[in-house]
Amino acid sequence: MKKLFAEDTIAALATPPGKGAISVVRVSGPDAIYSVDKIFRGKKKLIEVDSHTIHYGNIESKDQNLIDDVLISVFREPNSFTGENAVEISTHGNPLITQKIIELLLSENVRLAEPGEFTKRAFLNNRIDLLQAEAVADVISARTEVALRGSRNQLDGLLSQKVNELRELLINTSSFVELELDFAEEDLVFIDKSELTKRINNVIEEIDALLSTYSFGRVIRDGVNVAIVGQTNVGKSSLLNYILKESRAIVSSIPGTTRDVIREEVSIDGVLFRMFDTAGIRAPEDVIEKEGVSRSREVVKTSDLILFLGDVEQLFSDELFQDIKDLNKQGNILKILNKIDLVNEVDVEFDVKVSAKTGEGIDILLNKLKEKALNNSNYSEKSAIVSNLRHYNCLKRAKDNLLIARKSAENKMSGEFISVDLRSAEKDLAEIIGEVTNEDILNNIFSKFCIGK
Repeated sequence: MKKLFAEDTIAALATPPGKGAISVVRVSGPDAIYSVDKIFRGKKKLIEVDSHTIHYGNIESKDQNLIDDVLISVFREPNSFTGENAVEISTHGNPLITQKIIELLLSENVRLAEPGEFTKRAFLNNRIDLLQAEAVADVISARTEVALRGSRNQLDGLLSQKVNELRELLINTSSFVELELDFAEEDLVFIDKSELTKRINNVIEEIDALLSTYSFGRVIRDGVNVAIVGQTNVGKSSLLNYILKESRAIVSSIPGTTRDVIREEVSIDGVLFRMFDTAGIRAPEDVIEKEGVSRSREVVKTSDLILFLGDVEQLFSDELFQDIKDLNKQGNILKILNKIDLVNEVDVEFDVKVSAKTGEGIDILLNKLKEKALNNSNYSEKSAIVSNLRHYNCLKRAKDNLLIARKSAENKMSGEFISVDLRSAEKDLAEIIGEVTNEDILNNIFSKFCIGK
């Protein structure tokens, strides 16, 4: 990948907008230090200071009025986040102050940064690969401790290292095949077809292992959508309220109290669950309830996990259960028996029995939720996990190309056919870390970042 030689210098607020103790304005580009130096008054000129040093002073307006006293952090290329000259200005956290500082910078041949442009420059300057660049956004947006650890591992290059190892294996293998093609007239054999097939199989197995982590990775990155469904008055809203430890949904003995879908989030042992309390699914009695039932059915279709609720009086409707199974193709359903505080024993099949009134069985339910969501996965914090759909698709294409290459090798076809598919698989892996990519993909990735990153 070529190093980016940016001609312009960019600036943006790197901390969230609004009032706070401090705000940080980030500047990066060839003239970053020089441009900030023109508005800064300190003991030393910034253009003379060493990299990775901090300096106290004032920022003044064009007419020499004090805007704020600040701390200036100086980073000289290539040893900065972006790989360029960079400056971070720490000010008091008033939006008026940061606005005036940015306006001053814009008057000094600096322009506003686009969304994700700092991270994009870091990628283009080989400071991080594309997979790590995407992890920057994931670290910022992580909602739970588990999601943060997973994003942090990706940012630290855990998955990148694995992908690069597989690329090296493919490059070495395809090199032997192509070497034979160069010496075709001498009829030399550098790698026999059995060894070639073995090497291809090893890479396929490694890719399969990565692909198998995707469902787990998606759970820790995006969370789990859980629909609480059942007939009216079986205690769906009461169950939601108990899990949340607050009275979020209206509870009443009147059938059809819940007429819309209520969405709330809860973290269970670091895993994010989005709980959807749905309207009781029955023949609606009015237009509003009809709309509520319709929305409930849509939630059921898209949920990762269904809590199918019955109680000791209404038990479980086989007809409704079949309807839910037909709507949700994943079939990840837990049958929950509620209101067990009213009876001693019930002769009916269920996965968990609870009382949304007393809390009995709720801990067992939460553990079941986590088990179902993680599918009893035993990946550790040091495992390479695939959590991004783009990475998953690249791995899938690489595997497909390797399957074709393996078939060609098994059929003792010419090395030209095998080499093409091996190289295609290597390019699929390279696309994950950004060694091979196009401008449209880059723009799509970095446009989703916030300004200042």
